[in-house]
Amino acid sequence: MNFFSASGNQVNSTLFIILFGIPFALFFGLVAVTANPLLIGFAVALIIGFAFLAKPDWIIWLILTLGLLVIGVLPLFIHEGLAARSAWSLSILGFFLMSVSFLKLLSTPGIQKETPVFIWLALLFFIYAVLCTLANWQSTGEFLGGAKRYFQMWGFIFALCWLSLNEQKMQRWRLFILCIAMAQLPLAIYQLITWVPFRENIKNAYPHMVPIDVVAGTFGSSITGGGASAEMAVFLIIILGFILTRRMEKTLSTKYFVLLTPIIIAPLFLGETKAVLFMLPLMFIVLYRHKIIKQLRFWLLSFTVIMSITIFAGYTYLSFMPEKSGEELISDTIAYNFQDKGYGGYYLNRTTAITFWTQNQQISDPVPFFFGNGLGASHSATGGHIAARYPGYGINLTAASTLLWDLGIVGLALFISILMLAWRCANRLIQETTSPAVRADATAIQAALALFAFYLFYRIGVLELLSFQIVFSVLLGYLAWLYRQHLLSAQKQTA
Repeated sequence: MNFFSASGNQVNSTLFIILFGIPFALFFGLVAVTANPLLIGFAVALIIGFAFLAKPDWIIWLILTLGLLVIGVLPLFIHEGLAARSAWSLSILGFFLMSVSFLKLLSTPGIQKETPVFIWLALLFFIYAVLCTLANWQSTGEFLGGAKRYFQMWGFIFALCWLSLNEQKMQRWRLFILCIAMAQLPLAIYQLITWVPFRENIKNAYPHMVPIDVVAGTFGSSITGGGASAEMAVFLIIILGFILTRRMEKTLSTKYFVLLTPIIIAPLFLGETKAVLFMLPLMFIVLYRHKIIKQLRFWLLSFTVIMSITIFAGYTYLSFMPEKSGEELISDTIAYNFQDKGYGGYYLNRTTAITFWTQNQQISDPVPFFFGNGLGASHSATGGHIAARYPGYGINLTAASTLLWDLGIVGLALFISILMLAWRCANRLIQETTSPAVRADATAIQAALALFAFYLFYRIGVLELLSFQIVFSVLLGYLAWLYRQHLLSAQKQTA
């Protein structure tokens, strides 16, 4: 039989439709019968994902809108479990975006030469994480859950680098993210007025709940649990960095600078994120490091303004803790960050989470030290097989400790190397570009990378919080897009 004949092709097409149609028919039948919200979310994501395969920029719009505006605030209005499951739909769209990006890479000759090194390292990290998990196989649930949490938004990194996205689309997304930043203020005020008093009334029933933590804007908070106030703060400081560099390069008018800056800064004073006292000066030092010698007066004036804002933020945070004096608050902060006191309800804190991992490595079994135990192994909420050995310890308190347990010292080194190579890429743009806007954005990205490096040892959100992962992956993808546009522009000039 000639399978390459017209009739053969017809048979093959029919067979293909049957093989793929039956599982989908069974799946959608299961959705109709069970009416399970999680399955419905899967079904909707699959339909939208396939429908938008030819329009990946629509997938980007959908994830940005729902991920940065909707998903984070859902737990305040619907059941937390249902809200968490609804995020799976966006995760599936994120993996669709990643798949489209890989197809673009494979089908476009020459695109590899325009890809910055840190993108290849990000791809290597993704492959390494999957291989480590397969080598330490525990269960399908642990693997899928871990891969989903780690890489659900990494599609942005590859999509913004490899897909054909013009300046007009990128400008729209830049304006949209700026609008997201401005939206944090009204929502933070609403949360402060409405939900903080409510949580104050019920805090005796939840011993480790801090009422003010609910002030997290659109980044995620719950009625009785914690909130992503730190992630909102990091996002706003990053946006502030972009505004400052745009003004520094004179691509943002004084009028808009004066209008935007207070709106972006104000939410930082409504929450209780003490790390802001460190992150604001860190952002400033990275942005203005070259002006310290060249323009000392300008640097001193700017530094005075930033430190005044930081000191004011410190006094604001003290006002949220009336039951403790300033000395007690400082002493307590040092104890649960650098000494032996556990953080929240955990046995470990940000420092001891690292030292505890070190103490539990064995010379006789070096494999976990170098390569970890697989994705999801340390995840306490889902009972990863390593986390189950240490209930209540909080071994996954920070991204750094999580990477060490899951992917070993090699995994942590790879992740940090992505940030370092991204820094070098941004530095090259700063030195070579003739565009003030590109130079401004590359400088702001360097400040953001410094914040992400600090964040690895501060919180875990970069490995599991969807809204914050969007910020992280979009930033890296945007840097890759700037780099490719720079190379293409240089090629046109030399042609």
